[in-house]
Amino acid sequence: MSNRPSFETYLEEVTAEVTGELKQTLPGHWDVPQSLVDAMQYSLMAGGKRLRPLLVVAAAEAFGAQRTAALPVACAVEMVHTYSLIHDDLPAMDNDDYRRGKLTNHKVFGEATAILAGDALLTHAFYSIVQAGRRSGVSADALLSIVEDLSELAGARGMVGGQVADMEGEQGMTDLDQLQYIHLHKTGDLIVFSLIAGARIGGATEGQLEALRVFGRDLGLAFQIQDDILDLTGDEQKMGKKTQSDVNQQKVTYPYFIGMDASLQEVKSLTQSAKDALGRAELPDPSRLMEIADYLMSRDH
Repeated sequence: MSNRPSFETYLEEVTAEVTGELKQTLPGHWDVPQSLVDAMQYSLMAGGKRLRPLLVVAAAEAFGAQRTAALPVACAVEMVHTYSLIHDDLPAMDNDDYRRGKLTNHKVFGEATAILAGDALLTHAFYSIVQAGRRSGVSADALLSIVEDLSELAGARGMVGGQVADMEGEQGMTDLDQLQYIHLHKTGDLIVFSLIAGARIGGATEGQLEALRVFGRDLGLAFQIQDDILDLTGDEQKMGKKTQSDVNQQKVTYPYFIGMDASLQEVKSLTQSAKDALGRAELPDPSRLMEIADYLMSRDH
């Protein structure tokens, strides 16, 4: 009889540990303006799926690494993701009033503090990565590669570049390849980072890292297409934000280009492709990552 927790229990455990770590993210002896701390914590503690931290932990554990070694990096990617949401919601960007069922950061703290809270979270992410070495003994070489990966995948070549392409695309997008570029970079690159960061902590080979990049790319694209679908079909209570926002903002999405049925099929196809790539990676234990892929395909929020 296996003592292995169910996936639901695993999800709850990792989410709780990441949230607990995030609550302690700023060292207690630092002298930081309380308004800045409040704004950072407001968005960090606003809930969410904690998908990216989950992938860091699951990838590290797939190679037999200890969860404690992965947690500082898991928190780092959540900080980067959270900063991107704070800035994405600003009037100059998507101009959203609600995020995860709560008022957006700038609606509570004002635009200037929201911008600075995002800046602080992005910068502090790199401090958190270093703590994986200071506290848990992750090698300097692995941490150097993780910092390099995050700088690339969260920056101009990755998430930020995808955001710019998204803004420019709102002025008239006629090409599905352009939409795919946006999804792969604005959303997918942090998912790829999460997987390879966890794998680096676990001592993955270059071949395994490449397989995880493919897994992350396909999983990230499937995840964002599912978001496009849920914007049209999702329950606002579960989503924590208004649905139909893409339609109202006249944003071009996968259902717009290829229709709802084809979009649903694309999510299934990409998820299977991701799992096939993971199977080729020959990880010691890929089972949790496989479960995450299935979980994301069937999610309703």
